Amino acid sequence: MQQRALRAKDIHFQLVDYIKLSLRKPKIVTATVAHCAALKLGALAHLPNSTSLLTVYSKAGDFVSSKGLFDEIPNRDVIAWNAIVAASLENKYYRTAMDFLEKMIKGKTGFDSTTLLLMVSASSLIKNFDQGRVIHCVSIKSGMLTDLSLGNALIDMYAKCGDLSSSEGVSQEMESKDIISWNSMMTGSIYNGDPVKALYYFKRVSFSEETADSVSLSCAISASSSLGELALGQSIHGLGIKLGYKDSTHVSVANSLISLYSQCEDIKAAETVFREITLKDTVSWNAMMEGFASNGKINEVFDLLVEMQIVGSFPPDMVTLTTILPLCAELMLYREGRTIHGFAIRRQMMVSHHVMLLNSLIDMYSKCNLVEKAELLFNSTTEKDPVTWNIMISCYSHNRYSDEAKKLFREMLRWGLNGSSSTVFAILSSCDSFNSLHFGKSVHCWQLKSGFLNHILLVNSLMHMYINCEYLAASFSILHENSALADIASWNTLIVGCVRCNHFREALDIFKLMRQEPPFNYDSITLVNILSACANLELSSLGKSLHGLALKTPLGSDTRVQNSLITMYDRCRDINSAKVVFKFCSIPNLCSWNCIISALSHNGESREALGLFRHLQFEPNVITIVSLLSACTQIGVLRHGKQAHGHVFRTGIGDNSFISAALIDFYSNCGRLDTALHVFRHAKEKSESAWNSMISAYGYHGNGEKAVKLFNEMCESGERVSKSTFVSLLSACRHSGLVNQGIWYYECMLEKYGVQAGTEHQVYVVDMLGRSGRLNEAYEFAKGCDSSGVWGTLLSACNYHGELKLGKIVAQHLFQLEPHNVGYYISLSNMYVAAGSWKDATDLRQLIQDLGLRKTPGYSLIDFDF
Repeated sequence: MQQRALRAKDIHFQLVDYIKLSLRKPKIVTATVAHCAALKLGALAHLPNSTSLLTVYSKAGDFVSSKGLFDEIPNRDVIAWNAIVAASLENKYYRTAMDFLEKMIKGKTGFDSTTLLLMVSASSLIKNFDQGRVIHCVSIKSGMLTDLSLGNALIDMYAKCGDLSSSEGVSQEMESKDIISWNSMMTGSIYNGDPVKALYYFKRVSFSEETADSVSLSCAISASSSLGELALGQSIHGLGIKLGYKDSTHVSVANSLISLYSQCEDIKAAETVFREITLKDTVSWNAMMEGFASNGKINEVFDLLVEMQIVGSFPPDMVTLTTILPLCAELMLYREGRTIHGFAIRRQMMVSHHVMLLNSLIDMYSKCNLVEKAELLFNSTTEKDPVTWNIMISCYSHNRYSDEAKKLFREMLRWGLNGSSSTVFAILSSCDSFNSLHFGKSVHCWQLKSGFLNHILLVNSLMHMYINCEYLAASFSILHENSALADIASWNTLIVGCVRCNHFREALDIFKLMRQEPPFNYDSITLVNILSACANLELSSLGKSLHGLALKTPLGSDTRVQNSLITMYDRCRDINSAKVVFKFCSIPNLCSWNCIISALSHNGESREALGLFRHLQFEPNVITIVSLLSACTQIGVLRHGKQAHGHVFRTGIGDNSFISAALIDFYSNCGRLDTALHVFRHAKEKSESAWNSMISAYGYHGNGEKAVKLFNEMCESGERVSKSTFVSLLSACRHSGLVNQGIWYYECMLEKYGVQAGTEHQVYVVDMLGRSGRLNEAYEFAKGCDSSGVWGTLLSACNYHGELKLGKIVAQHLFQLEPHNVGYYISLSNMYVAAGSWKDATDLRQLIQDLGLRKTPGYSLIDFDF
């Protein structure tokens, strides 16, 4: 009997050892074996065994078995209750933990400091501030606040609930503090966005009896990173080395240093720290990839991703993928993004982290203009959060699927989902035309009801929407109503919106009002857009005054402002001023060179434009080549244009639609219709400009029938026809004598093609009628026009046909419209000479001299190919 008793005792001790061993490496299988053995031996009656076994189940993730075992314990003590509460918290059953705590108190079992510590942890996890305060009071009343761990937990709880001042209060009341106390204050300060205070507590550590550990150093480095204090971060780095935290066991410090150096744009130092880590963890790789990404080193990011899997043997986790996917979205790296999508599917990451990864993938496909793939992802899942809806609405808006965006927004509201400010930004960007005004107003009402007009960015977005919908009055009204919130971006929103919608006068009026508001001052965005308005209205005097205004401030040396000044002077035909601005450009970029080359070309100084291009200090882009070809077209120099064409081939930008159109225009104007047609037919993407240029080319070469045929081909292809298209078509009809056909196209422009006739179209109609001798029809047509160009064309037709009587009537009308245009006087004088009315011709010549009018001298060019 005694031997049996001893043997049973040995088995009991072995069971206890087995349970303790299971606690180190908890598994459901080992827990079940221990449970069965305990039942056979009757060891569960021993309360410590039951409590330990309960904990093993909890750590193995089997909370149901933990709870079942707890229910079977007859005489539970405080330790057992604490164990089941800890199990609930460990398995994220926070509400269940609170229920157990309530039963524990009602059961009069009593509690200890560990119980209060667990309750504080529960309050912190669910961010229940009121409950945490109650526990704090209970701790004081019970005299248990002297427990250091409980005090540290209260500091952390208050910080997590956003009450940093209460955390500081608890810290000050604590009689003694350990390094965890100081670390809790530092982490709490960073959590609440106060890095300065975190550094203050880090300094306090050095005056205490404690020594900074890896957590302290990581917090201090993170605070330095938030403040952009590289020098301070470097000093903490040095302190860490002195304290021995450079070895691989303290990788968290090195990870924080990587983030610090990356954020302070010292990527070499970040990489040095990374390479020195002997035992890197996944955070190390992710931090380095994030550093490369934030510093624009995209290739290094993908190289590190490969190295991470091969050398480091670390599989990419969720943070890795969500670091790389935004890069793929920003740079439109569709293939790389799709590869990451495939990797996530193979590793079943779409299941474990479904929504987070889903949102990143939808955003990537959206930015890569792959709406169908984003839509497929969105519709293939039922687990969507509000962010998913916002990203999909933004995807539709970004890719100009306005109707789909509006439909999805309505569906979101029908599902009862609460929108956010991101929802407002996403849906408002879909309201981009007058047809969306009614829907935009309804979104405005929804904003007001939902309280989403309390931030200036939302106000600015709403103003921009009304401008896009051509309702300027509403934008003005919103700015006035929210004047207390308004900032310079609000005024710029109105100015930029007006300029983009061609409301140039209104933009200038807003600028005047803006300058009358004392708190606001203009910036580079303001000046760039106001100068654009001046350029479009050709207001040279106002443009010069703005130039003077810019020179009085640092904005005068802003490259964007200087580029806008060059363009403004270009449009105002003041090429000398444009040259001066370019000459004194502080830091000229490629845009500066493009602006001056284009300005020289527009103002008839094409040879100088070619000469300037030879001294270009940058690699030319599409705009440079188009401006260069325009200069070559003006002077008709075939060899220079061919050289530009050769550069296009070498650089591989020949498929660009703008370059194709410029080449067609160049070759046709230089008499090479065959080459122009070759360029047109071999263009991968035919833009509206390319079609228009080819139609014009046929017209210049007298092939009106082919021009009409090409116009019909353009309509059949689905390409949009515009005012410029009809200018090219009517010009072709004029050159080829297709008068009736040209008149027919003019008459059906609006009705059949939805194009409103303009002055240029009217000029071609009068020219067609005039050239064919139908002067009376041309005169009747001109009566409905106020343009001097139309009447000037009619005067030329009268001169050509020797129709002096009608010519005198037309000339008198032109003298009233443009009294200082010497060309009209000379045309009428020539008609007098042709009719033999020498006295009238002499009198008219004398009038020209009396008025001080002079004719611009003509010139001819001969190109020598040396």
